[in-house]
Amino acid sequence: MTQIAVFVGSLSSSSINREFAQKLEALLPEGVTFQYANLDLPLFSVDTEANYPEEATANKQLVESSDGVLFVTPEYNRSIPGVLKNAIDWASRPWGANSFDGKPAATAGVSISPLGTTMSQQHLKNVLNYLNTKLLGQPELYLNQAALYGEDGEFKAETREFLESFLATFVAHIEANR
Repeated sequence: MTQIAVFVGSLSSSSINREFAQKLEALLPEGVTFQYANLDLPLFSVDTEANYPEEATANKQLVESSDGVLFVTPEYNRSIPGVLKNAIDWASRPWGANSFDGKPAATAGVSISPLGTTMSQQHLKNVLNYLNTKLLGQPELYLNQAALYGEDGEFKAETREFLESFLATFVAHIEANR
């Protein structure tokens, strides 16, 4: 069994990236599961490291017990959302206890923009490289929402094929970096 921790960078109840992650979950190869991190956390401050919030501790444990981490992020002002950065900060602290260290990771995102989430993922990759994740370089997964779904609300055939290939590549990346 392969467990992937999923950080969806939005708290919105109508998040297109949460919906995307949930539909992506249905395409997972057999024996692979998603476990979602809770990003509804207090703002990180070094002052509060001594009294870690329960939710932040749960995210650290989720990352540590998972075989890999998938970050599904929207793009806010050409960067990553504050809630995603905040959750990453909590899980990478205190100094010397970075839960992401050595973890296989990948990024994905959906946007209404024709460029998808290219800029936010680039910023996210800078952070993930610093945190010493084993980041999947290719294929990249930043998509325009309009290109994803057919009239039935399901992935278009060509999109589904690409997403299945992405997931298979990510799972192989996890296996190679355990």
